[in-house]
Order: sequence, then C-alpha cells, then structure tokens
Amino acid sequence: MQISVTFRHMEPSEVLRNYAIERVKKVKKFLEGFAEANVTLSIEKFRHIAEVNILANGAKIVGQEETNDMYSAIDLVMDKIEKQVKKHREKVKDKKSVSNTRPPRTVGINILSYDRSEGENAPRIIKSERYLAKPMYLDEAVMQLDVLDNEFLVFTNAESETINVIYKRKDGDYGLIEPEPK
Repeated sequence: MQISVTFRHMEPSEVLRNYAIERVKKVKKFLEGFAEANVTLSIEKFRHIAEVNILANGAKIVGQEETNDMYSAIDLVMDKIEKQVKKHREKVKDKKSVSNTRPPRTVGINILSYDRSEGENAPRIIKSERYLAKPMYLDEAVMQLDVLDNEFLVFTNAESETINVIYKRKDGDYGLIEPEPK
C-alpha cells in the first residue's frame, strides 16, 4: 500500500505522520491488491481536520473528521474508513460469488473511417480492439467507469447476462445501452 501524508496550515510532524501511516496500514488487511492512500492533515483556527482518500480495487473510499485534537481526528476518520472498507469488501465478495459463476465474454470494437480521397464511400476499419467484458452489476460498472476515467465501458450485466454499454453523458449523468429482451 502506498501512503502519502500531507500537512496543510501546520508544521510537518514526523510523529504525527508515523501515527497516521500506522493507522492507515491497519486497514490494508481488508483490501486486496494494490491500494493508494492519501492522508491530509490540516488546521483551521481551532479545528483539526483529518481527511483520508483510499483508491483500491476500483473503489474510492473517502472520510473526513474534525475535532479539537489531531490524534482523535485521525482515529475517528480511520474508524469511518474501516467501516466503509469492510462494507465494500462484503459487497464485492457477494458480487464475486455471482460473477465468478459466468465466464467473461470477449467483445470487439471496430473504429471505422471513410476514405473519400479515392472516390469510394465504403468504410474501412482503422482501429480494432478486443477485450473481456467482465460480468458486473450496474453500480460496479459506474464505479469502474469513474475510476478508469473512460467515456464508455462495455461489460456483461451480471443480472441479465447480456452485453451492456455504460457511458458518460455531457450533462454529467450516465447512459446505459442494453439489448432488448427476447
């Protein structure tokens, strides 16, 4: 787990940095794979604020607490983060049991271009990609789309077992393209 600690409006303290790192490391046991944690400690007047952002397994977990003592703010925010991590872990575990029963499907994407210089109007393929459309639920696909910062995501809907496409709309919402049931 990669952990970074940032101090705002206060002098950096090695003791405080180590305390925050040790508290964040305790959450690592609940996370699988690579995780990145950003801890921001700041003081605004008499408020001591601890903010933690963890990016792991495609999930973004965020917590913030403020008290009049920095150590208690760190403890409180890490309690919040731990609850969120456990909840996410259970949700992923429940969905994995459903998702692992079906094999992922391979999807091909072709990008077409018209070559008008030679007088032909027939499209030609200029780029082709193939990848696995992993089975996942709709909320998981939205989360994956946000994390990957793509414009669209092709996935196998774990509920309907059909290939779906989710995309970001210009107004900030999401659109879903799914086949009509037979």
